[in-house]
Amino acid sequence: MSRTIIDVYALQTVPPSNLNRDDTGSPKTAVYGGVRRARVSSQAWKRAIRLSFSDLLDRSQLGERTKRVGESLAARIRALDPSMSEEAASALAADTFVAGGLAKVDKKKGELKDVESGYLLFLSHRQLDNLAAAALEAAQTGGTLDKARFKALVDSEHSVDIAMFGRMVADMTDINVDAACQVSHAISVHAVDNEFDYFTAVDDRKADAAETGAGMIGTVEFNSSTLYRYATVDVDALHRTLGDATATRAAVEAFLTAFARSMPTGKQNTFAHRTLPDAVLVRLRDTQPINLVGAFETPIRETHAAGRIELAAEALAKHTVAVESAYGERPAGAWVTQVGERTAVLADLGKAVTFSELVAAVGEQVTVALGQPA
Repeated sequence: MSRTIIDVYALQTVPPSNLNRDDTGSPKTAVYGGVRRARVSSQAWKRAIRLSFSDLLDRSQLGERTKRVGESLAARIRALDPSMSEEAASALAADTFVAGGLAKVDKKKGELKDVESGYLLFLSHRQLDNLAAAALEAAQTGGTLDKARFKALVDSEHSVDIAMFGRMVADMTDINVDAACQVSHAISVHAVDNEFDYFTAVDDRKADAAETGAGMIGTVEFNSSTLYRYATVDVDALHRTLGDATATRAAVEAFLTAFARSMPTGKQNTFAHRTLPDAVLVRLRDTQPINLVGAFETPIRETHAAGRIELAAEALAKHTVAVESAYGERPAGAWVTQVGERTAVLADLGKAVTFSELVAAVGEQVTVALGQPA
């Protein structure tokens, strides 16, 4: 069976920063190729991508992930019927989730134990709107919203972010959604050593009083790195969930844009670390996703003649050709956006275009792959 897979690769240099912290506040790291690398978790970057969707897609195409889902539903119910009190709307929302099997009843008291989900629940705005309308209709006709109706409403009209990143509902596994997108942990192409920034803060009133000494002393851990980033989108799976070719193309184009332009915000005010990728490479495949991280199993070591980004681009280009030649991989399409000459070698891997041209070209190929006129 033919497949349409979009592999996205990026090389991105970030200055001193702490994009993604561990439980001790240190920048996350990982050992790869025998050396410690800077690391940004897939969870952190997927969160940044999902937040970027709000600037790229209509709200109706997106979802909401929260434990306070009862509160969200109650607000929608009141928007449909402003005459309903907050208490009545909250009770109706609670009854709706009990009927759906996603809220529990305290059987000793016969009252709701918790009207909210015990875990983060991911529902599209359209699904929540439909639930609100159905719940209100049932209440007005003296009926109740049964589990079958509840399930039908939350298992249709999925949002782009749910289709991309999936949904897991422990209490109702038959409404789970398989993710069409996978995002790797970004790692540095070279070895890193974390550093510490010792800082002091002055108490303004002490300064006015000619007193000496800092009002606050502390340290912030950081590193700087050139990151290798990778993600893949299964266009066929995305289309199955969204059910529409136009929506699928819009989702792919939004993802590509968000992947390149988003950035985790850890310690952003401290380091002003936002950069754009030095290079973005897209391969359209009909076989399987291929992560080319093996290009950096041997860590990059800059020289007086060439810096990390230039050597990383050379390593990625060489490894791409080697892997695809060895396995007979022939991408159905390939595009490269690069900044300056340091990554010029990547132009041999695909058509060199601006980023907006890259997004449009991939979108056209998605349309063709789904059997629609370009």
